[in-house]
Amino acid sequence: MKFSKWFSGIPIWIFVAAACIQACGTTGRSDEKSREAELTGELAEGRDAAQKYCSTCHLAVAPALLDKDTWKNRVLPVMAQYFGIEVWQRNQYFADEKSAMAITDWMKIVAYYDSLAPARLSAPRPPVQEEWAGFTLKTPANDTSRLATTTLAAIDSAGRAIYTSSSEVPALVRWDQEFVKKMKAPFSSPAMHMLFSSGPSHGGAAPVVTVVGEMRAYDVSKGELYRIKASGVFDPVPFVTGLRRPLHTSAADFNRDGKTDYVVSAFGHNQGGLYLFRQMQDGKFENVPVREVAGATQSATGDFNGDGWPDIVALFAHAQEGIWLFTNDKKGGFSEKPLLRFPPVYGSSSFQLADVNRDGQPDIIYTAGDNSDYSRILKPYHGVYIFLNKGNNHFEQSWFYPANGATKAMAADFDGDGDLDIASIAFFADHLRNPGEKFLYFRNESSRAGLKFQPISLPIAGYGRWICMDVNDWDGDGDPDIVLGNYSKGFLNQEEVKADWNVYLPFIVLQNDFKSRSKP
Repeated sequence: MKFSKWFSGIPIWIFVAAACIQACGTTGRSDEKSREAELTGELAEGRDAAQKYCSTCHLAVAPALLDKDTWKNRVLPVMAQYFGIEVWQRNQYFADEKSAMAITDWMKIVAYYDSLAPARLSAPRPPVQEEWAGFTLKTPANDTSRLATTTLAAIDSAGRAIYTSSSEVPALVRWDQEFVKKMKAPFSSPAMHMLFSSGPSHGGAAPVVTVVGEMRAYDVSKGELYRIKASGVFDPVPFVTGLRRPLHTSAADFNRDGKTDYVVSAFGHNQGGLYLFRQMQDGKFENVPVREVAGATQSATGDFNGDGWPDIVALFAHAQEGIWLFTNDKKGGFSEKPLLRFPPVYGSSSFQLADVNRDGQPDIIYTAGDNSDYSRILKPYHGVYIFLNKGNNHFEQSWFYPANGATKAMAADFDGDGDLDIASIAFFADHLRNPGEKFLYFRNESSRAGLKFQPISLPIAGYGRWICMDVNDWDGDGDPDIVLGNYSKGFLNQEEVKADWNVYLPFIVLQNDFKSRSKP
């Protein structure tokens, strides 16, 4: 799961300068930049003050990214407190000698956002095709004794099984092909991610389970890593401990000594970071901080500069949101470079490296949609993005599909035609007007002229509210299937919405039957 703010209040994911988080950044739109540059007088002074004070935490956010009411009554009153400015009745402000800025500067910032923010944000709803798209729904039995609060749903392709965990009863559960529970290993907190050994970079290592330690937004070091032994038996002793709310683990042999090392994304709250756990000769692990900044959400490993040594690409989803490249210096450390940066209101939630346009270079599929902080409104820039690799670590946005509250996207050749399709989930979807966007399948119809995907909504909105997803071959027929985890309760930003989905079903499987259906 990559959400991590979620678990601050969720998406799995309020943090350091949470107020600032929602207040400052860039839009990347030339028309808005032009209007900003033409400002004069107090509005120009307010713009400059916002950039000066807020950019210490993150990118500076254009007023157009939130509506007037959200700025005035939700974001700015909270942000003021992080500058030591007292707030009465939401929009009466008072500063003293302990405040980080003069009240005159603060009121110019307030006037800047209040004057330029739109009355409301538009929420586009592109046309979607409704069909099963070659998938067949498979479900376990309902367990009406407890609500579904799934935090992990992973496909073990080699073992033809599914693993799940939940916040209601923290444990690692293994389900066989008939959805019978074959293992239940207790944890003190929910599991968030499962890494299966695959390829030489993992060194044939046993599957690794990332256990969050604390779902609430506290800086406690209770997160752990566990292994599933080669025999399939769960090892009850963690091999890494003391992690701050870890969400994800990846692996590679970074010093090329023949031993598997692990990269842990510890989201934390005010503290956290990306850490390399280097395996020593005695089997113990040395903790090497790669970037100690809260918000580490997910990482991928690979040789990204062609020098034969594994590097890291990682997503940070708190304050300074963005995707960073960490290049192996071959001496035990890394040099870092930001590949993409995002305003904090985007709510970065996931990324995947994949060669979308089949030019031999890894592109970035990215989702924005964490909507659990102060600006809990539908945002037209939430959705699924593709950034194409133009070489020399330069990525350009080449495709975007709006999907409210997008949580994760995964690419695979689902229909067997040789190109990559995309499956996405949205935990903070528009449940009132567009519940189908909770899960979308994008069938690739691209040509050399550019990227083109047909969005398809499968009729599964009534089966759950999806917070986690995995893609792998579940039934052993050689094509990718999909498992979706249902976190059915709470965290509804739309007060009018009542759960009209199944609140007991822990997960569903979308079995890929494209091959069998396409046979004559």
